[in-house]
Amino acid sequence: MSASEAEERAQFTLAMRAKGVDDIGLLRALERAPRSLFMPQRFADISSRDVALPIGCGQTSPPPSTLAVMIAALRLKSSDEVCEIGTGTGYCTALLAQLAKQVVSLERFQSLALEASARIKAFGLANVAVQWTDAFDFHARGLRFDKVIAHGLIEPPAREFLSLLAPEGALVAAFAGPGRGEQRIVRLTVDDEGQVHVAEFGPARALRPPERGVSRAL
Repeated sequence: MSASEAEERAQFTLAMRAKGVDDIGLLRALERAPRSLFMPQRFADISSRDVALPIGCGQTSPPPSTLAVMIAALRLKSSDEVCEIGTGTGYCTALLAQLAKQVVSLERFQSLALEASARIKAFGLANVAVQWTDAFDFHARGLRFDKVIAHGLIEPPAREFLSLLAPEGALVAAFAGPGRGEQRIVRLTVDDEGQVHVAEFGPARALRPPERGVSRAL
């Protein structure tokens, strides 16, 4: 690693701390997986900035601080099996895989799924499975996960995604205010009586509602 790359990574870490990200394990994962490795090459020079970036297929990669807060809200354990809804470039997938036992990542665009799989393989992670599938139908397979993270604005009660949770599991996503104004990161849990509990973790940016169906590319 060159001196300039080391300095850039240090500045990025300080910026994440300034945004309130203080989990040491997550900060180390952010340092080990530079965002530039997972973004389109044309954005290599600005990928370390805390901004959303277009990634193809009409999709957007949220700012790193939004992803970091969402991951922190999951309260991951090394034994957790995680389902990620919306693989995108594989950047968040790589962060999750460093903190959890296994990650199953769902992507509706085949081209994004293939590109993300290649990036994750090149990065050296073996505990990730990227699947080209419709996340809204995935619960029918009967698989259950300790944690679920959805990169999008979900409508409560988000039953299709909550049904992916194992007992005592948690779902992290975002809700939007009236008129899809202010976005808020939320953590959803379900008690033994089926009651959904919501905890807020601050504002989100650049998230869109997840879409149904699958597509090869746009």
